[in-house]
Parts: sequence; structure tokens; C-alpha cells
Amino acid sequence: MTALLSTFFRSKHRNVQPNLAGNLIRFSALVQSRKKAYFVLFLGGSSPAGSQVSVIVQVPAQLVWHRTLCPGRDYVLTELRVSKLPGHRYRVWMTSPSSQLLPLKPECVRELEIELAGAPLEANPQSLPWPSCPQDKKGPSPDCLVRDSILLSYTGMVTDTLNQPAGLYELDRKLELCLAYQQFHGLRRVVRPGVRLELQDVHLLQSVGGGTRRPILAPCLRGAVLLRGFSHQVPETQSSHQVSQGSLYEQLVWEHQLGLPVYLWATKALKDLACKLCPHVLRYHQFLKYSSPGDPGLGLQILAPILEVLIPPGCPGRNTHGEILEEPHHCPLQKYTQLQTPCFFPTLAVLKEEAKRRAWASFDPKTLLPLPEASHLPSWQLNQRLAWSWQCLLPSAFHPAPVLLGVLVPSSRKGCLQLRDQSGSLSCLLLAQPLQPITDPRLIGCLVRAERFQLVIERNVRSNFPSWKELSTTDFIQKKQARVYVQLLLADALILSVPRPVLQSATSSIPPRTEPSPPEGPHVEQSRLFLLSHKEALMKRNFSVPPSASSEVPQPTLSFHILGSWLGGTQRKEGTGWGPPEPKEDENSDQKVLLLFLGSSVRWFEFLHPGHVYRLVASGPPTLMLFKEGGSSCMSQRPLELAGCESCLTVQDEWTVELASSQDIPEVLGICPTLPESSLTDLLSGNFADSLVSFSAEIVSHLWMKPGTSGAVKRCVKLTVALETADYKFPPHLDVYIEDPHLPPPLGLLPGARVYFHQLEKRVSRSHNVYCCFRSSTCVQVLHFPPDTTVSAPLPHIYLAELLQGDKAPFRATASCHVVSVFSLHLLWVCAHCTSICPQGRCPRQSPTCPAQTSVSQASIRLLVEDGTAEAVVTCRNHQVAAVLGLCPSEWTSLLEFVRGPGKVALQFTGPGTQLESSAEVDEPLTLFLWTLCTSFSVLRPMVFSFELERKPSKIIPLEAPRLQQFQCGESPFLTRVNPKIRLSCLSIQEPEHPSALGALVSSC
Repeated sequence: MTALLSTFFRSKHRNVQPNLAGNLIRFSALVQSRKKAYFVLFLGGSSPAGSQVSVIVQVPAQLVWHRTLCPGRDYVLTELRVSKLPGHRYRVWMTSPSSQLLPLKPECVRELEIELAGAPLEANPQSLPWPSCPQDKKGPSPDCLVRDSILLSYTGMVTDTLNQPAGLYELDRKLELCLAYQQFHGLRRVVRPGVRLELQDVHLLQSVGGGTRRPILAPCLRGAVLLRGFSHQVPETQSSHQVSQGSLYEQLVWEHQLGLPVYLWATKALKDLACKLCPHVLRYHQFLKYSSPGDPGLGLQILAPILEVLIPPGCPGRNTHGEILEEPHHCPLQKYTQLQTPCFFPTLAVLKEEAKRRAWASFDPKTLLPLPEASHLPSWQLNQRLAWSWQCLLPSAFHPAPVLLGVLVPSSRKGCLQLRDQSGSLSCLLLAQPLQPITDPRLIGCLVRAERFQLVIERNVRSNFPSWKELSTTDFIQKKQARVYVQLLLADALILSVPRPVLQSATSSIPPRTEPSPPEGPHVEQSRLFLLSHKEALMKRNFSVPPSASSEVPQPTLSFHILGSWLGGTQRKEGTGWGPPEPKEDENSDQKVLLLFLGSSVRWFEFLHPGHVYRLVASGPPTLMLFKEGGSSCMSQRPLELAGCESCLTVQDEWTVELASSQDIPEVLGICPTLPESSLTDLLSGNFADSLVSFSAEIVSHLWMKPGTSGAVKRCVKLTVALETADYKFPPHLDVYIEDPHLPPPLGLLPGARVYFHQLEKRVSRSHNVYCCFRSSTCVQVLHFPPDTTVSAPLPHIYLAELLQGDKAPFRATASCHVVSVFSLHLLWVCAHCTSICPQGRCPRQSPTCPAQTSVSQASIRLLVEDGTAEAVVTCRNHQVAAVLGLCPSEWTSLLEFVRGPGKVALQFTGPGTQLESSAEVDEPLTLFLWTLCTSFSVLRPMVFSFELERKPSKIIPLEAPRLQQFQCGESPFLTRVNPKIRLSCLSIQEPEHPSALGALVSSC
């Protein structure tokens, strides 16, 4: 049976205002558009298979019907009219201002058919093709296939409020309810735990992903949410920020057109972000406010880069009329794709703890020290190699990938920059871009968001492993600690400004203290420009204080100095700019000044760099002496005279530093500041006219040294760096030592990093090698972070004659050579603790002098090799000796066991015979075996050696000159110049791929 039409009223004209009677099948949600509010109800006959007639109710006085309608009952709508919807091919029924909603009395109506021009009103017209959203087609994997939701009705009780502003609730403790795709302003005040709801035409979505595990019920505009039972709980009072949050979440659905999986992830991300930043770092209304074109909300700015990827441009807007009226049904909830969680926003404390957990979980001494090498190391060297290690975690190492987020603040206690949220802080090392440090202090207090960064964990371990055999026993680790920080480029980050008043407590790195009462009179802002020429190290220094200042013993204070020149006189604030500078006393003099930063003022350390112009700003009474006297008594006059400074000025805690603009000093800022560097000739020479050197280098290795090991007098860090120079094809290496009070070393001194060292002290060791040390004048600037993926470049393959080029020769290389003879062979067992010779594997100094009970084997062999261009003496050690002798691991182990008895076997090959040295009687078969082996073709064969020069590039003794040597050929003597033999240390040995071809090459040379 179709819907019933009755004609109670007929006009005298052609227009007809019919009445419509029928059974209420369903009704849609109440829709609030920009122009008007409306809802749609559907009437039909008693037969479920019959057609339906839709009626739009949009008269404001009739919207109250939405609360009184009950599906399944019969109603009569009077005085309806017909209208055509814009953008649709058919016409629909609409109520008029005089329409009424009455209960149906069947005896008062009669069925009629009305023919109207256009599409039939009762028919379900063929709907236009529904445009697909690009997010429905994202991802090729089976988990990303487009799925269809199920349309059903459900009745249940609200058991929990998951996120009220986002419209997320829990039903019957097993389902989640999302009301965001309806405009549920009225329901927000009613729905709470205990409320019983009937959901009609609601979508069921399962396995939506994005961190949601339970099935989701979500009604679209076509469905209805009916209240079937009230709650006994008292409704919560809504605050103003909750209302603003509601508009924010509506913006995600209605303006950004988020599908349900993405919307659920976005609501969870916003909730996590609010927990990170609100209320102490930010206020809720600032973070979760509605975004307008001229005033974007902070929350959406953080999510925008991810939403742009998840929802590409071209996703159509919601067609509210079509969503309610069209058949087949189309809405944003009909089709969905399972979302793989794109990222998450961990708190800094969680990220820091996870980094530590991963770093210590991956800490394996056997991995850091592979067995072939570790089995020959004594105890002190073993523990020294384990004292420092590092690990770099990229976002791709996590699943899902973390997004770094925090407010940038300086730490006056540590002297470094930190990212901070409500959970804590995380130290960070920032570069504006490679080779460019950060110089603008306005970054302080900004919100930094980064998806690309390096999470660095430096591990420090104090251990006492007796030998390599105990490396798997963790009881020998006495203490371990980790330093965690992040490295990132501002070019890869999103910098968001945050209102300053809110950050007053969040960025404060020192406890509040009582300030002296300001002097009477007006206060003005005054400033002065200065050009920074030199910055000294940030370290603890002793400062003399007046005897009456405090009764406590003064302690070393974290501080640093900078040397600069005043540019112009003092300027006063005038409106939003600075007035003209006051005239200087002597226009022609270069007014140098030494600025002292200590206490809270060390927060400017990371922003001050030589070659840049800054503005020192202070607030106080208008006086011209503010930046002139200020603290000349903080340092004696003699150091000031040596530095060429007129005065020493102590920067007060409340003063600020700004980067000067180009409008202030265009002639100075137009010059790009360059980093001064010492020439390589002066650096690697014995000339000490200027013992302070500066250079750029790439860090090759980082080693912690304890007192008494490798000649170290006190605890220090040894950096081996490769100098960067255009004159040398192969950069020479140099050692840099960092001692107290510069420990722990600055952030970022990692292998692979490019660093600029300014004013290191050059020294010469007893072995005539140049090395450098940190001093109070030293300043370090990281120019480039280590690469994300470390790919070791192969060593250059050379001829031995290329090593005779002096300074132009590579320090490390590979060469294909033929072993001519063996000079010496040493096999011995030494004490793992004191390195004494151990006959029978026992230390002769054992107890109480030496507590160790473990011995390790050591071996060395010296070879004469040539490749047809030159000769060289190569020294191979430990496991490399087995490769030279051509012994398999079992044969090498058996040989060492034979040597354990005497403790030492030393063979010197001088001509055709051998001279035997030993710590005890050696069996003749062992000596004969070693002599036979070293003179056989098993050893005298072609090999590929990877080596480094025994003579370091930093050695200042000149190379030995070629000498005249006489050779006898028959009865004729020959006199020729012979180069000194090249001395090499073997790094690794490989067998040649084509030994016959190598032999032919060598013989032909």
C-alpha cells in the first residue's frame, strides 16, 4: 500500500496544498546549515515493501516535531507544498508555515493520485554517481582495501564518555559510538553514562585502525538518535574550552572532510597533544580553538602536515540533501579504509625513556668488540673500548613513527637548549641548516614540531671485565649512564609561535628570586649593538666576590665570555623601533668590550656566534652609563689590556639579546661571516709562534680514556679527526683531547659529524706527534650532523710508491703485494691485568701484587712486502698473524696452546738462519715448524693488505732522506740511492682474487 493522500484543502487556483498521511518509517538527524535548520521524515504504507515519501521540515516553529516523532506510528501532515532542491533532478515535499502534524484517523482520509510535472514524488530517482574520496583508495596492501560499513539499528546504554567534545562514547562496554557526523549540540548536554539510546540507520564499522580496536557505531545525517532512558548521574558543567573544542572537532568533519578512521586518529592525537602541552605550557582554548583563515588554531597547525598526506586535495564536501534522500545511500561513513597509524606524539619523558631502553637493550659488549679482536685485548684496553658508545635512532626505527614536539627553552643549569612539555625536558642540538648555526633568540618559547630528527644516546659504562671470556657476564658492569638528546635542522621542522604570557612559567629555567626594588623614576628600554668577534667555552669558572656579599664559600659558576666591539652608542625605545644612537665619546676609537655571561644569562650561549651583530637590550632608568661601567671590577685590568678591551661588562639576568636586523647595520650584515682557520702547514709543523689553532674536521673516532691507560694522566676524551683541506686528496688525521673541566664534552661530538674547533691549544708529544687540547678559550661549533646511514667508503687502492709522496700520501689505503720475507715473529701469553709474560698461563706477579687470574694471547709478525714499485715493512698483529701464516682457526688455537707453556716465543729472521728468543726452553719441533712455515710459499705469497702508516701525518720529524747504498753485481759494484723502507700497520688481509695474475704483474714490474 502506498502512502495516502487526502485533499482537505483545495485552492481556487491551480496550486494544490494536499495533506499527506502514512506510517512514520524513519526520520533523519536535525541538520543545521548556514541558512536554515531542517530534518527529513519518511512516511510509507503498512506494507514494508511499499515505497516511501520524504518530507522536509524546515519551518523554525516546526523543528520541535523532531523531539516528538515516534517511528512506527501513523501521522498526517497538512498543507504541504512541492519544491525542487537545487542540484537535484527531482522535487520533494516540504511543509508550509501553516502545516500541522496530526495523529492519523483512517476513516477521515481517502486515497488519491496526484499527477505533477517532473519526476514522481514517491519514486526513488536514479541517483547521480557519487564522487569517491581519494582516501578511500589509499594503499595497495590488503589491509588498505576499501570496505563497506553495515547499516543497522541498535539500542544500548552509554557506559563511558571517551571524548565528549569529539562526540565519542562507549556503549555497553563493548562498542564505541561516534556522533561527530551529526550535529549533536543538543545531545551533548544529555548523553552521559547511564543514558539509554536507540540508534536508527546507524553505520557499523569494524577494524578501522588508527589505534581503535573495538567496532564503531556512527550515525550519519540519515540516521536518528532517540533517547529511550535518562541517566541518574548529574550532568557535568561544561567549561568554555570544551565548547571551543566542540567547534574544532566539527571543523575536522565538516570542513576538512575527515573519514572516520582518520577522524578517530586525529581526536586521539589532539587528546595526547593536549596532555603534553596543556594547561601549563598552553591554555586549552589556545590549543584547541577553531581555525579561521586569518587565525589558524595551534592544534590544527600541528596536525596539518599529516592530514595533507592522509587526505589529498579533491575530496568532495558533504551533500546533506543527497545523504538523506538519495537511494542507494551515499555518505562519508558508507565506505572506509583501515588506517595504518601514521604517527604518534609521545611525551618527551616517554621518548627519552624509550630511547634509553632501546640503547641498553642493544648494548652487547661482544657486538662492540668482535671476538677475533677482543680475544687478544688486555683488561684495561677491553674496558676502555667499552667505556663510551653511541646509538642514533631515527623515527623510522619506531612503529608508528614518533613526531617530536616541544617548546624550545634554554637551560641555565646545563647551558644547552631543551625541548620541554609537561612531562619533562629533552636536550637538543639545533642547526638552521647544514653549516649554519641558529642565531635568532626569538626562537626561545616557540613550539618546535619535527618529523625528521636524530635521537642520540651516548652510553657511558664503567666496567672491570677481566678478559674477553667474561663479556657475557653483566656483573662486571659497575655503573652505566646514558645521555639522550636530539639533533635536528630547523629547515626540517615546523616552528610555531606561542603567546608569550603563557610561556612565562614554562620557559623559566631558574627558580624565582627576590629582586631588589627598582629605583624611583621612569623606566625605558635601552639597547646597544655589538659585533661578536670571539666566544669562549662554556665552563665552570671561579669569580671573586666582595667579602660582604655572602658568608658562603663561593663555588665555580657556569659562565662564558665573549669579545666584541660596540657599534654606535646607546639607543632608546621609541614606539615599535629604536631611536638614533647617542653620540660616542670618540668616534674614531674601536670600543672593544668583554661581555661576561654567568648565572641565568648563559641561556644565550647557543645563539651567540662570531661574525654576527647582536643587540643587547636592558630596561632601567634612562642613563648613558648603563652599558659602559656595569662591572669593570669583575676582572682585573691586566687581562683587559691584553685583550685590548676598555671594560668588562657583566650581562644581567633580566637583560635580553636580540639578533640585529639588516635595517640597523646593512654595511655590516652584508658581509657573510667566515670561520677563521689555521693553515695546515702551521698546524702540522713544529712552529709554535701561535699555539692556538682553529680548523674544521670530521670526527673519525671518540674514545674515553681513564687515568693510567695509554699514558693518560687524568680522565679525558680522545677525538681522532680528519682535517678538511682542499690541498690534500687524503685528509690527514689529528688527535684532540678534552679534559676537565670541559667534561662531559659538548653535544654532537659524534663519529661522522663535521665540527669547527676554534682556538685549540697545539702541543707536541714525546714521540714528536702534534695533538690539540681544549682550553678555556676553545669554542666548538657543530657544522653537520652524522649521516643517517653510515656507509663506509672503501679505502683507495694504490701502489706502494705513492706512499713516498710525503704529505700527499693517503694515511690509510689498500695495496696488492707479494710477501718477500719474514723479519720477525712473536707469540706470547700476557696477564690480562698487568700484561706481564705468563708462563704456563699464570702471572708471576699474582696476588697480592696482581689480582688477575686470566691470561690472553698476543702475536705479531713483521713482513717485507713489495708490489714492483716499492718495498714496505708491514706489521700484523694478533688474529692477522693467523691469516698471514695461512692457519685455520683450529690450527691457530693449537699453536697458541703450544706457546702457553713457555709463555713467549720470539723468532728473528736474519738471513738464512734464525735466532731464537724465549722465556723458557722451547721444544725443537716448535721452532723448526715455525721456521719452516715462515720460509715456505704458504707465507711468501701474494696478499691484499689494508693498512695505515705507522708514521702519523701529525709527526713533525722530517722524513728520512734517501741514502746511497752499494750493490755488487758479479765483479761490478753499483752505487744507487735507496729510499727508506715504508713502515705500515696492517688493518686487514685478504687473499687476491687472481693470484696468478698478481704474480705476473709483480714479475713484470
